[in-house]
Amino acid sequence: MRSTPPASPSAGPTYGNPPAARGISPGAFSAVSAPPSCRRFVVVAIRADVRYTGGHVTTADRFPMREYHVLNLGAGVQSSVLFLMANDGRFPCDLAVFADTGEEPAAVYRHLDWLRSLGTPPILIRSAGRLGDDLIRGCGPTRRFVSIPAFTLGEAGRVGRIPRQCTRTYKIDVVERAIRRDLLGLAPGRRCPPGVRVVQYFGISTDEAGRAARARKRFAEKQWTVPAYPLLDLGWTRRDCLTWLADRVPHPVPRSACVFCPFHDNAAWRDLRTVDPDGWARAVAIDEALRADGSACRRGFRQPLYLHRSCQPLAEIAFDALAPEPLDPMAGECHGMCGV
Repeated sequence: MRSTPPASPSAGPTYGNPPAARGISPGAFSAVSAPPSCRRFVVVAIRADVRYTGGHVTTADRFPMREYHVLNLGAGVQSSVLFLMANDGRFPCDLAVFADTGEEPAAVYRHLDWLRSLGTPPILIRSAGRLGDDLIRGCGPTRRFVSIPAFTLGEAGRVGRIPRQCTRTYKIDVVERAIRRDLLGLAPGRRCPPGVRVVQYFGISTDEAGRAARARKRFAEKQWTVPAYPLLDLGWTRRDCLTWLADRVPHPVPRSACVFCPFHDNAAWRDLRTVDPDGWARAVAIDEALRADGSACRRGFRQPLYLHRSCQPLAEIAFDALAPEPLDPMAGECHGMCGV
């Protein structure tokens, strides 16, 4: 049964103990690395199905290990809730990592600056490059590119979709690399030492729980890190999150996703065109580049590519005349942290 969002920061379940209670000052972790003096030892083993109740991890397996807590920060609604809970001391978090594709709406970057101004937990911003530029020019001497889930129009008007690689390269791998190098101090290629466990927190709400199930499969073979989903434990929807944020953030909290993400529904495209002219212009430019001669992302595709599922040029679509879509395409299909 879904719980009602707490009326104040002190209400509702507490995830872990405040930093001071754990013997760690709020500013102990810099935005670059975690000093050895701040690394703490706990007597607990964590499995992928772990749940947090009253600051304890429930599991039958126990042995000494070093434990870290990292928030996957998308700077959207759900992950902002978790960040503010951590800032209130209700949520154990040593570091938040924002994987920057270089293509977020302007409102997301403004909101991210506001979150950083709060001080804790420290936010580490890392990037694999600007996704749109890599789609057009490619990376390195071979002009390698990472595909986005663009639409294709085949014979007899059949609409298809190309494989998605962007989430792995520009989100998942970026966060994992930041954890291994910046938090744990591991050199490239080095294995995580025994006895170290990193709990990664994700802002996934009950109305998109399928994304958590897919992520759990991805974590199943990893011994050094496990996922945790506090909003699912609370039974919160995205609407609950918006209610909780209403009197805590002095501006509307945006949705995090690349401006040209093919998972946008019609309402998202229309809003982008209305409120973010620069973002809209970037989306139109990328849409046109998908079909332009010489673009790296055209290699290997005989059919033209489009950002919108109608397989029409983005600039020519009359979004005001289109009916709203009943389901959120991103919640149903995207495996990454976009949208949260």
